Amino acid sequence: MVSVLILTKNEEQDLPACLASVAWCDDVHVYDSYSTDRTVEIATAAGAVVTQRNFDNWAAHQNWGLANIHFKHTWVLYIDADERVSDGLYQALQQFDVNSANAAYEIQRRDFAWNGRWLKHAQVSPYYLRLFRPGKMRYERLVNPLSVPDGPVERLGGYLDHYPFSKGIKFWFSRHLGYADMEAAMRVQQMNGGEKFSLKKALFGSDFTERRYHQKGIFYKLPGRPIIKWLYMVVLRRAFLDGSAGITYATMQSIYEYFIVLKTKEMVGK
Repeated sequence: MVSVLILTKNEEQDLPACLASVAWCDDVHVYDSYSTDRTVEIATAAGAVVTQRNFDNWAAHQNWGLANIHFKHTWVLYIDADERVSDGLYQALQQFDVNSANAAYEIQRRDFAWNGRWLKHAQVSPYYLRLFRPGKMRYERLVNPLSVPDGPVERLGGYLDHYPFSKGIKFWFSRHLGYADMEAAMRVQQMNGGEKFSLKKALFGSDFTERRYHQKGIFYKLPGRPIIKWLYMVVLRRAFLDGSAGITYATMQSIYEYFIVLKTKEMVGK
């Protein structure tokens, strides 16, 4: 068996279905940032262990959770409230070898649009390190944190289903405005610190986490990033094959990128 960790902040809408998808687990932890709705009540009623901490940034928050929450099992499956463990992933977890020498496992996530369509091509990063040994995992970056495992990594079968538009498109934009603030803060920090990024590591890094870190660092330096991102998603990743939802999602991601550009300029006074 594995333990389950769910991060929450005012998730009374999505949490019930998330908890239902992990009802098979005997050690569910809800890591809450002092919700003001019924999140804690719902978690407690479902038998989950609730731990609360004020949110500061993603890396610090997740690192604190892994260091201070007492899990019953050696392995932890981390999911968000708007995610669901699919039947296929459940079966893979039931067959999982808890004696594995690996530090972590990548799981493929399926992002679904507001109309229920799987954004198979528009989704930029389909694999995430979500099953791991707590002592072998740490996180970096203020937002969209990088998972840094201390040891070998493999992939686990099955899908983790994600519903980023469960609260509507307006909520998606509101949340991403907040993400843009943190992304811009990191960009300014990199600029002031003269941080260097490697094209070689961006293309041929030893693992996904390393490649993504250097890819984002180089991408931040490119002019016209919002347009580049749109072309990348629509043309190279063929988001158009996901229909109008794929094109719309690519456009929304490009607008988010423009939020980061504007916020960065605001912070540096340009």
